[in-house]
Amino acid sequence: MIQRKQSIYLFFAGLVSVISTWVANLWKSATEWIQPEDNLETLLLFGVSGLLSLLTIFLYKNRKLQMRLNGLNISLNILLIGYLAYVLSNLPGGFANSEKGVGLFVPFVSIVLLVIANRFISKDEKLVKSIDRLR
Repeated sequence: MIQRKQSIYLFFAGLVSVISTWVANLWKSATEWIQPEDNLETLLLFGVSGLLSLLTIFLYKNRKLQMRLNGLNISLNILLIGYLAYVLSNLPGGFANSEKGVGLFVPFVSIVLLVIANRFISKDEKLVKSIDRLR
């Protein structure tokens, strides 16, 4: 069912990822802030992560697939964190002397929301298995 708790967490994870592509600042380069839409790789990673979260909501009948897709999405966000750290370390000034924006924390927020959603999906799966045993 769409109105479950995990659907809310998946929706917020997708919303955070999709909206941050246009709103969040990643880092300051010389005089201007760099956003995810300025770089094709970050735009794709943020967009795919958000769309995968929103798509996973509608797979409520197949909870195991939902959990696998959430695991894939968590891996994608870890890849995004690694990519952002790599790009940030290659900037002039590196980690220490560059201004960082709130957009660097978006994958962490998304991972937390996806882990919480996975926890509720596994609770639903256990509940369904326990009810099937009673039949």
